[in-house]
Amino acid sequence: MILATPETGLIGLIPLFAMLLCGVPIGVSLGLVGVGGLMVALGPEGALIKAGVVVVETLTRYELGTLPLFMLMAHLFFAANASRDLFDAAAKMIGHRRGGLAYASIGGCAGFGSINGSSLATAATIGLVALPEMRQRGYSDALATGTVAAGGTLGQMLPPSGALIVYGIIAEQSIGTLFTATLIPGISQMLFYCLVVWLLVRWRPSIAPPSERASWAERGRAMLRIADMLLLLAVVLGGIVLGWFSPSEASSIGTAGALAITAWRGRLNREVLFRAFSETLRTTGLIFLVIIGAIIFSVFISVTGLTEAVGTVLSAMDMGTIPTLLVVALLLLLLGSVLDGLALMLLTTPILLPIVEGVGMSPIWFGIFITRAMEIGFVHPPLGMNLYVIQGVAKDVPLGRIFKGVLPFLGSDLIHLLLIILFPAMALWLPTVIGQ
Repeated sequence: MILATPETGLIGLIPLFAMLLCGVPIGVSLGLVGVGGLMVALGPEGALIKAGVVVVETLTRYELGTLPLFMLMAHLFFAANASRDLFDAAAKMIGHRRGGLAYASIGGCAGFGSINGSSLATAATIGLVALPEMRQRGYSDALATGTVAAGGTLGQMLPPSGALIVYGIIAEQSIGTLFTATLIPGISQMLFYCLVVWLLVRWRPSIAPPSERASWAERGRAMLRIADMLLLLAVVLGGIVLGWFSPSEASSIGTAGALAITAWRGRLNREVLFRAFSETLRTTGLIFLVIIGAIIFSVFISVTGLTEAVGTVLSAMDMGTIPTLLVVALLLLLLGSVLDGLALMLLTTPILLPIVEGVGMSPIWFGIFITRAMEIGFVHPPLGMNLYVIQGVAKDVPLGRIFKGVLPFLGSDLIHLLLIILFPAMALWLPTVIGQ
C-alpha cells in the first residue's frame, strides 16, 4: 500500500463534494473519486484490478435484475392511468370530508409510490392530478402543495422501493427483508401525514372546505377501476413478505401482471411499449452507473480505514446507543439539506453503517433509517427536490408558500424519525415475526 490512511479517505471527500456541487453526476463523481483514491492507496495496477472486479461482480448479481423489472412495471401502470385512478378512488371515498382531498392525495401518493418506487415521480404525477382539484375546490395553496410534496416522500418508504433495492445491493442485505421492514414505518408515516392534515383543518377550517359526497355507485365504480392494480400489488408484496417468492421473482410476476392489466384496459400498443422500455433502460443505466460508482467509492473508504477511525473516535466519546444515533441522524439531516437523496445514501452508507453496527443496531434497521432520513431531504429546504417539482406543477404558487405549507409535515417527519430511533422494533418486529 502507498497511502492507505484515514487521512487519504478524508481528503478524498473534498473533491467528491466539489464535483457534486458543480453538478457532476453522482455515479461519475463516486466512481472517479473511488478509482483515483484507490490509485493513491493501492497504486494504479491494484486500483484498476479492484475497480474491474467491482464492475463485473455488480453487473452479474442476480438480485440487480429486480430494479429494471419493477421500473418497467411502474411505467406500464403509468400508461394504464394508475395515478389518476388511484387519486380518484380515494377522492370518491373520503373527498366529501373537510380536508378529504388532502387525505386522498396522501392515499394516492402511497398507492402510486408503492407502484413507482420514486419520490420525485410520485410527487410530480399525483401533483398533476391532485393540485388542480384541490385548488379548484378552495383549498389553500400552502396545504395543497405541502400535502403533495410531503406525500411524494412515501414513494421510497413503501415497497418496491428503488432506494432500498440500491441499499440492499451496497450493504449486501436481503431486499425482501428490507421490503418487509419498511411496511410499518411507511404506513405510520402516511398516518402521521393524515394526522397533520386533521390538526390543520381543525385549527383553520377555511383552508380545506368540504366537497360534495359521491354516491355509493360512483365509489363502487372508482374502486373497481383500481381493483386489478390493488390485487396485483397484494400478490407481489404479499408474496415477498410471506416468503412465497423472492423479490426477483416478484418483479417478474409484477411486470407480467402490469402487461396484462395494460392490455386489458386497451392501452397496450407499440408506442406505449417502446416508451416503457426506453424509459426503463435509460433510468436503469443511470442507476447501475451510480451503484458501481458507489461500490468503488465504498472500497476506497474501506481500504483507507476512514470508517474505523471515525468509529474509534465515537467509541472513545462513549456516548451510548441513542446519543450516537441522534448524532448520525443530525449529520444525515444536515447533509440532506444540500445533497440529493441518493447521493446522501451512497456517500454515507460506507462510513456510517459500521458505526451503527458498532452500537448494536441491525443493518436492516439502518437501511430503513437512512431511507427515512433521505426522504426528509426531499422536503428539507434549501434543496428539497420535491418542493421544486411541485413548483414546476403549480407555477403560479411562490416557492416560499410551498415551503410554508410543507413545514408542519416536516415537523412530523422529524418526530417520526425520532420514534424509529427510540423504537427500533418499528422496523425490526415484522421481519422477526415472519421469520425473515
